[in-house]
Amino acid sequence: MCSANRVRPGAQRGSGMSAHYDVDAVRKEFPAAERMIYLDSGFQAPLARPVKAAIDLFLREGLETAGPKSVWLDRVEQTRAKVARFLGVSAHEIAFTKNTSESMNIAANALPLRAGDNVLMIHGDHPNNAYAFLNLQRKGVEVRFVPMTDVIDAASFHPHIDANTRAISMSHVTFHAGHRFDIESIGRFCAERKLHFVVDVMQAIGIVPIDAKAIGATFVGSGSHKGLLVPQGLGLLYWNSAHAGLEPAYLAAASLAEIPSDLIARPDRLAPAPSARRFELGNFNIPAIHALCAALDMIEQIGIENIRNHCFDLGDHLVAALDALDIRLVGPRDRKHRAPHIYVIALPAADWLGYFEENGVRVSPERDGIRVSFGMFNTFADVDRLVELIRRRGVKTSSRAA
Repeated sequence: MCSANRVRPGAQRGSGMSAHYDVDAVRKEFPAAERMIYLDSGFQAPLARPVKAAIDLFLREGLETAGPKSVWLDRVEQTRAKVARFLGVSAHEIAFTKNTSESMNIAANALPLRAGDNVLMIHGDHPNNAYAFLNLQRKGVEVRFVPMTDVIDAASFHPHIDANTRAISMSHVTFHAGHRFDIESIGRFCAERKLHFVVDVMQAIGIVPIDAKAIGATFVGSGSHKGLLVPQGLGLLYWNSAHAGLEPAYLAAASLAEIPSDLIARPDRLAPAPSARRFELGNFNIPAIHALCAALDMIEQIGIENIRNHCFDLGDHLVAALDALDIRLVGPRDRKHRAPHIYVIALPAADWLGYFEENGVRVSPERDGIRVSFGMFNTFADVDRLVELIRRRGVKTSSRAA
């Protein structure tokens, strides 16, 4: 019901040359990429034609038939199954939420944390991951921050764990410098120590292959408006159903194992659904879920590994050009530790952001410079245009590589 246009894999010629798939064909599905040099998918992906078509279908059906709700809900479940396959889990372990922040808050409040317990997080990680757990300080839960370094793995947490540590929560990929952390080693470490593990994959999903079972997490949360190509307002939550005792902090009829047919609340029937539906509160963002169905079809046709590898190639091209200009890259350089698609250039955002905008290049300001974030539609020509603008203007000494 939401299949995208077919994209041919393999090396191509021209501005979309890639060893992995026909980037020119993909680029035609993103009109914004034809109007500007769009290097800001880490903020918000531009709308793709197949994604828009799925939303248009929903609007047309609502306009013409007042909404075939049973059909729409069937599509919700079809999309839930696609999400599950995409993450390597079962459909009953997937819940739809509003965004990453809601997913993280659901996870934080479902964990059996009590006064005196502590949770380990990474200093400088995304604030809305941290706030979900910092909010538990009012219940006496302590949050401890592990220093941020270019390499984070299980060993990074060893010095900070004690008998009261109950969980580790972190991002897979950082939004501000493109660190890609070794979450699988941390998941194994948590399993050995019987700790809960919560992972925010917002900046990874849709670009980096994710096997939620291999991560070993209790919860994995995400939004969908970056690598998953969907407009804002839809989140995902994977719940490892082996942790069946974890229950939601809030409840609605849709969350129950037995939804009363007469919709009269019964205090003696409050058992939550045996699936991740226990974490949902009823009505869905149906147009966004339809959009996600189309987006997953696009990603599947291209291949998530192909998207990752193409972005890595673009990143290598950018890093080599910055080295030639003697301009510093913020964050890790090694493919083993960096995200394929996020690169922060040590150029002061206050001085450079307006210049790039004036010349038709969309990027983001970040803590330590200008963030470049690639999508499946970007080309080497996009990188060359960015580099040429930097070369034309020149840089100050403070931006030079150490």
